[in-house]
Amino acid sequence: MERRKFLKNGALAGISALAIGGVGNNAQAYTHNKNNENNQAVNNGSSNANGKTFNMNYAPHDGMFKNSAGNGNFLDQIRYMYDQGFRAIEDNGMLGRPAAEQSKIGELLSKLGIQMGVFVVDTGNNWKTSLATGKQEFTDAFIKTCKDSVETAKRCNAKWATVVPGYFERNLPMGIQTAHVIDALRRGAEIFEPHGLIMVLEPLSDNPDLFLRTAEQSFGICKAVNSPSCKILYDIYHMQRNTGNLIPVMDMCWDEIAYIQIGDNPGRKEPGTGEINYKNIFKHLYQKGYKGILGMEHGMAGQGKEGEAALINAYREADNFL
Repeated sequence: MERRKFLKNGALAGISALAIGGVGNNAQAYTHNKNNENNQAVNNGSSNANGKTFNMNYAPHDGMFKNSAGNGNFLDQIRYMYDQGFRAIEDNGMLGRPAAEQSKIGELLSKLGIQMGVFVVDTGNNWKTSLATGKQEFTDAFIKTCKDSVETAKRCNAKWATVVPGYFERNLPMGIQTAHVIDALRRGAEIFEPHGLIMVLEPLSDNPDLFLRTAEQSFGICKAVNSPSCKILYDIYHMQRNTGNLIPVMDMCWDEIAYIQIGDNPGRKEPGTGEINYKNIFKHLYQKGYKGILGMEHGMAGQGKEGEAALINAYREADNFL
């Protein structure tokens, strides 16, 4: 699924050959084969461990629990997420929300003790050939959006913002394109650094035109930018599709990884619906001492309240690694 379609459809409000096997056949099958207590929880539209926090800090997004908490009101969904034990959220579209709404979300997150995860630095050029060209118009748009992102981050208490450099400029050598991207990112880092905001570069797998493809490539760019405000967003779904070898690559790039996202493959649904052994990955992250957010940037295998309860139970199962 392309990230643009993923956003448009409302699924959002944006390591390893060792990680094969999956948590289970899929979230629905897991739920229906659980004991009577879990089945009853699904029928009631709630998780079987209502209110209990997780070992890791998973972050749902707007629309993920719309049937259980009420569609169209993100604040009610945030309260529902809290009641289910989640202590973080993410919202790729936060930059596009009215300033007053951003502030209300930030106030509620602060009151509940919930962390704000990523939102996207959306210049309008993320899904076209842009920063790789070195053209001033794209750099200017990026700088302006970075400045706008600082103000948004202040309102909603955000620390991370996703950056997508756009598509390849295939008329230029790769080294020249890379230099152009590095130059633009340095300008962005200069804006973010004084505010403690971190832009996280996301290598993607949606189509072959995207400039940023692998964690290793992102690692080199972050080293070149050389700023605490320029790090990697390691999206496990995309990295499984592009390179696999998830845990070793994650370890190699660890010094530059500031944020992690989740999605099983194939299908980009919750853990347990595909081939990735998320229980092993979560255990590995826990043992490494990772205290950051794991963004739930994926769809849902089931439908309605039952599907949402099954999704929570899938996370309870994958999180049960101690």
